Amino acid sequence: SPVDSDNYTDNQQSNRRPTFEKKEMSAHGKKDDAAVQVEAEQWVRWDTDEKTRAELEAILAAKNFEELHARFDSRIAFGTAGLRGRMEAGASRMNQLTVLQASQGLCMYLLEQIPETATRGICVGYDGRHNSTAFAEITAAVFISKGVPVYLFSEIVPTPFVPYCTTQKKCVAGIMVTASHNPKDDNGYKVYWSNGSQIVSPHDKGIADKIAANLEPWTLDLEAMRKREHALLRDPTEEIPKAYYEEIVAKCSYRSAEANAASQLKSVFTPMHGVGGKWAIEAYKAFGLPAFVPVKEQFEPDPEFSTVKFPNPEEGKGALALATKTAIENGVTVILANDPDSDRLAVAELDANNEIRVFTGNEIGIMLGAWVWTQYQKKNPDVDPSKCCVLNTTVSSKMLSAMAKKEGLYYEETLTGFKWLGNKAEALMNEGYRFLFAFEEAIGFMVGDVCLDKDGIRGLVVFAELASQLKDEGRTLAQYLESLYAKYGYFATNNRYFFCYEPSKQVEIFEKHLRCRASPSEPANYPKKFGRFAVKNVRDLTTGFDSCQSDNKAILPVSTSSQMITFYFENGCVLTLRGSGTEPKLKYYAELSGSDGEAVTKELAELIDAVVAEGLLPEKYGLVAPTD
Repeated sequence: SPVDSDNYTDNQQSNRRPTFEKKEMSAHGKKDDAAVQVEAEQWVRWDTDEKTRAELEAILAAKNFEELHARFDSRIAFGTAGLRGRMEAGASRMNQLTVLQASQGLCMYLLEQIPETATRGICVGYDGRHNSTAFAEITAAVFISKGVPVYLFSEIVPTPFVPYCTTQKKCVAGIMVTASHNPKDDNGYKVYWSNGSQIVSPHDKGIADKIAANLEPWTLDLEAMRKREHALLRDPTEEIPKAYYEEIVAKCSYRSAEANAASQLKSVFTPMHGVGGKWAIEAYKAFGLPAFVPVKEQFEPDPEFSTVKFPNPEEGKGALALATKTAIENGVTVILANDPDSDRLAVAELDANNEIRVFTGNEIGIMLGAWVWTQYQKKNPDVDPSKCCVLNTTVSSKMLSAMAKKEGLYYEETLTGFKWLGNKAEALMNEGYRFLFAFEEAIGFMVGDVCLDKDGIRGLVVFAELASQLKDEGRTLAQYLESLYAKYGYFATNNRYFFCYEPSKQVEIFEKHLRCRASPSEPANYPKKFGRFAVKNVRDLTTGFDSCQSDNKAILPVSTSSQMITFYFENGCVLTLRGSGTEPKLKYYAELSGSDGEAVTKELAELIDAVVAEGLLPEKYGLVAPTD
């Protein structure tokens, strides 16, 4: 079951999301009416976008202070993921002015932190969402106004092209305008550091401080950006994809182009109305793979995402309905999908009865991980496995760890998010390790060191090559996965979430029922069992407690501003509960291993029911389960 997808309609979402925002504001304190009116009036004077200026003028004229508070009680937060939010007027939304202000702050931070910024420059890319092109042009104009060169793509590109361009051109940073798989009314602003990995603390705080100090708009030459005419403007659109394809073939392809071309594999591919269609075609050509069958209704970029309620292939069968239809009509068994910015990969397979199996991110991850290692070892028979490393996040399947142990590979886990995986991969490579593969359960995969972020394009062709090999051997994906279970052990996972629209309730659940204390000032008294299942150890990455360690101190980074607890049970189950930092969700991730798949799955379901009933109390706290 998907973890990061929102299985609800656009209307449900529009009704719910503002509620979450307003509750969050009230938790931090409200500004008075006069203050928000002054800020809104200043906003109108600064905003050059006629549409959002008119929107805010109408709110001011109507004296709609409830809406003004929603727009101005707080600014849209800049974090390690950059910015992401609904496209509307106001300081708490995504719009031309917040993008301009964020770019001004980022520009000043980079000029201060990296003296060569004015010579090395930055890279800017954008997806096909509403306003993405304009946001990218504003970003470029801000940096150019300070004499910083900008590599600005001249058409929509996959997100991975930005970190790749950043490292290829030795830029100090990269910026991708995208909201990934979010609803159509959202957009975002994703920042990469000079190593091509997403930023981590303390850069986020430093950038946020610079944004706050540089709110007044600078004088910009936007017309030159729209015409793509400026001495400091460079277009990497032809050079970077060519270099990217050459590198993924050299580093990630383990079959000859002739073997791939001769394969009988037929696959269906959908870019989910996003950027990936054109670039996936070129990737298949680079690997010599037989052309895929496109999902025609979803192949061209469409900012309305008109055939899906939610443009997220992780949602499962619903999101892949048209792909399934296309597969059945064309006699195809393998379905591959990117999310709209092509940094994630979904995989499904049809059986002899055209029944679809959508593989989880953990299942795809172990299939890719095993393929990459076995093929790399064949190509490099004298390699020392202990100097090769694989990574995944703490909420992802421990089956990768089991594989690494059996094969003699070096393995580490990180906190959730590719910012941790990418930077850890770089650190290990600097120590002399050969980085092979990393993944997170939310269908994000990083094959090799082409760029240090999840990549749906290279993941797509590497998986297609794996599927081609299996086709030639007369095996299905499901059969291959079963062979891995036989080799490394069966791992049952159950990852889900509840909507929790009041942050204060989420905190109360963690404090009262998972730490079992009346207030944060008291010592935690974690549950000793849930139902009949005894708890062996607890790791709390909010407080820094970890009973797995001799000194009871967590090894992974601790964040007091977010809730995250992992319970280790006597039966071997590992269950993590955490609050989402970007959505009104309380998530859980559970895994149990054993030799009998059916028995393990049944026991895991019973354990989760006990944790939900005793630890989360959904009825008491009004938690809403997704409809799927």
